[in-house]
Amino acid sequence: MMNVKIVALGKLKEPYLRDACAEYQKRLQSFCRLQIAELTPCRLPDAPSDAQIADALDREAEQIEKQIPSGALVYALCIEGKTLSSEQFSAQIEKAAVDGSGTLVFIIGSSFGLAERIKRRAQVRLSMSPMTFPHQLARVMLLEQIYRAFQIQSGGKYHK
Repeated sequence: MMNVKIVALGKLKEPYLRDACAEYQKRLQSFCRLQIAELTPCRLPDAPSDAQIADALDREAEQIEKQIPSGALVYALCIEGKTLSSEQFSAQIEKAAVDGSGTLVFIIGSSFGLAERIKRRAQVRLSMSPMTFPHQLARVMLLEQIYRAFQIQSGGKYHK
């Protein structure tokens, strides 16, 4: 069974988002071992300078790197990433399993994104959409797409 780890900066604050994530976590139990690591984003002033942002992203990167197991296939969720259809995403996950990647790690950065070194560390840069979404909603969307990917692979009726 594949290991899937989501590394996310920040906690889910809204109960409806926590409930949605919990539902997909429950559904995914049949397909993978899922772990979610919530990291604390660095605090920044209301109007941070570019240097302050870069420093914060660097400190967040240190936290993220500690969460990436050796040999994992790493996905960085970022705006400049590639968009995939659900079928393409499912095929990519299936190929990773066939190629022997036992662990997938998906990284959701803070509101200022991810440090360049994390993006370079990732084998895949993934964009959920050209639109901008709150980071908390991105987690729900990612869990749903991971669940959908496994449903596609298993021939389930969820994906129509």
